[in-house]
This record gives sequence, C-alpha cells and structure tokens, in this order.
Amino acid sequence: VRLTCVCVRACAGVVVAAALLVLGCASSGATARPLVGAAAAKQPLQTSRPYNIAHRGSNGELPEETAAAYMRAVDEGADFIEADIVATKDGHLVCFHDVTLDDTTDVADHKEFAARRRTLQVQWANVTGYFITDFTLAELKTLRVKQRWSFRDKSHDGTRISPIITFDEFIDIALNAKRVVGIYPEMKSPVFINQHVKWADGKKYEDKFIATLKKYGYGGKYMTKRWTERPVFIQSFAPTSLIYAADLTDSPKVFLIDDVTVRTEDTDQSYEEITSDEYLDYMREYVVGIGPWKDTVVPPTRDNTLTTPTDMVAMAHARGLQVHPYTYRNENRFLHYNFRQDPYAEYDYWLNDVGVDGLFTDFPASLRRFQDWTAAKN
Repeated sequence: VRLTCVCVRACAGVVVAAALLVLGCASSGATARPLVGAAAAKQPLQTSRPYNIAHRGSNGELPEETAAAYMRAVDEGADFIEADIVATKDGHLVCFHDVTLDDTTDVADHKEFAARRRTLQVQWANVTGYFITDFTLAELKTLRVKQRWSFRDKSHDGTRISPIITFDEFIDIALNAKRVVGIYPEMKSPVFINQHVKWADGKKYEDKFIATLKKYGYGGKYMTKRWTERPVFIQSFAPTSLIYAADLTDSPKVFLIDDVTVRTEDTDQSYEEITSDEYLDYMREYVVGIGPWKDTVVPPTRDNTLTTPTDMVAMAHARGLQVHPYTYRNENRFLHYNFRQDPYAEYDYWLNDVGVDGLFTDFPASLRRFQDWTAAKN
C-alpha cells in the first residue's frame, strides 16, 4: 500500500509539473509542445474495445477541463479526452462546461468583476450569474477553476495548475501525447453563444469551432487513415449545429441526448421526438452515434434501482450508430443499488449487458483498469 501511495503521489507530481510547463509556454507565447520529441511513431488509438472517454479530463481527481485534468487522463489511458467548448466576449474558444462561471471558478472572489453578474435566458430558463460571454480571454486567465463537487479533492482549487484553457491548448495536449489520443469536443450551448458573441468576419460559433479543428489537421470520416491519425468526435445537443457542421467537415459527429424533461435548445423538441425511429433515421445521415444520458437508456426508480433498459441502444445499433452514454462516476452516491457500491459492476453491466460502444467517465484510470482486467481474463 505504501509503495502504491508513493507511486500515485509521484505520478501526480509529474502531471502537475507538465501542466505548469504547458501553461507556462502558452502564457509566454511559445508553442506548448514540451512532451513529444521529433516525429517518432506513436502507439495507435485502440479500436478493439469500447472507448474510454475522459469526461472533462480526469475530473474526478483534478478540477475539470484544466490542462492538469486532461494530462492526467492521458497518463491514465483514456482513448479520448472530452471538452465543452464555449466562446469568450472577444471571440476566443475556451474549455468550460457552464455558460456561467459561478460554480467552478473563483470569480466571486474578484471584486473587479462584481458588476458583471446578471440574468439571461439560457435554454428556456432565466439564469443569473457571471456569464463567460461577458469576459475576455485575458480576464478569464486571471480566474482559477475549482472542483465542482464538495466531496472530491479540493486541494488544487485556486492553484497555478487550474486556469481556464483555450480550445487550442486542449488540442495541443492531445497532439503532444506519446501515443495517439483522440479528442471529443462539444459544440456547447451554440444558440446562446451565437446570441451573445459576434465575430468581426460575420462567422458563426460553429464556423470557428470547425476552423480550429481544421487548423490542427483534424478531418476524415470515421476509421479512415486520416481519422485514426488524429481521431475526433464532434458532439452537440443541438441537432441544427451538427447538420450545419456536416457541411463544413466530414469528421464524425455524435448527437447528445439529455434527460426526458429537457427540450433541445435549438429546435425545442422533446425527448420522445428526438429518439423516435423517424428522427434517428433523419439524423443518421449526419452523425455516427448518439450520446445519451445513461438514465434515459436504463431509467432508475425513485429508490435508486435500475428498471428494464429501453430499446434505445437496439434502435441506434440497428441504424449503424454507436452509443456513448454519459456520465460514469465512481462514488457511491452516483452508483445505483444494483451495483452494490462497485463501479466495476456498473462497467460490466453497461459494456457487456447493455452493449454500448464507449463510456464518458470522470475516472478514466478506473475504467482502463477494468478493461485491462477483463481482457486478461479472456
């Protein structure tokens, strides 16, 4: 146990040091590529088993969507690192989940921004907070990201390793990995972003998003040689954004599906509509998969036990679509009673009984260990 603890602390130190080096290069204007030597051949992306998708990085351990969280996920064996991409007041694309800064940054401690707090409509509801679209990139770089959940490690809150990073910096982490690591960026809240951020050239948020990917060489249909060299899935809850993006790039896209009570932000459609046979037939012309909230695939009861799975996975697979549910969190409070407080039991159920093609997880090391363990047994 002592040796394991020492190893964990040592690995954590390496990741933090590397994250600081990346951020230091970025802030000084240098290209943030400290981890990879010349054009050495890289270990390819594994495609023989369901994908391990690091949800906002290894955010079970480190503040979400930070360089440190993404680098930790790479070290822990994630196949893809996932990010939510939003835009700043001055049009820069950054990695951040919410459109408000309140829950996961120290913005409230910055008196110079006190007057920025206001109320706007976001996806059919009024929301009050510090909106990321009211801040320039330079202003955001003065903030620090903090752990979202009070029961997770908060020792990195407000530290040098936790600034907000740009889409470019996120991509750079994947490209600097010693093996091929895919990226899984989301076109986040595109209706809201396009309402509140305007670019001088008249382009839309989706244009800027795809242009950034193209700048770094991302493109190609799923499983082509070009795609396997720089793997990417483009995800969104907004079907019109995915359809628009389909005219800009042939990179594979994934249609995200929310809770049954949530309507699409762009077309105001219900869950029943967007998961109907007719709508999946329509969307499969533009996407290679769906990314449903796991409770829409297998609904839980009020007493935290799972019911019979819906036919969503079967419907998707019948149309040649992959299924990547979200989000798998290892803590007991997130595990349904069926799994007896055992995250391995949850992985086994979803991968082998439900038969999904990838999992979004807050703990990519845990999922990798499960997959390695079960592969060894077979």
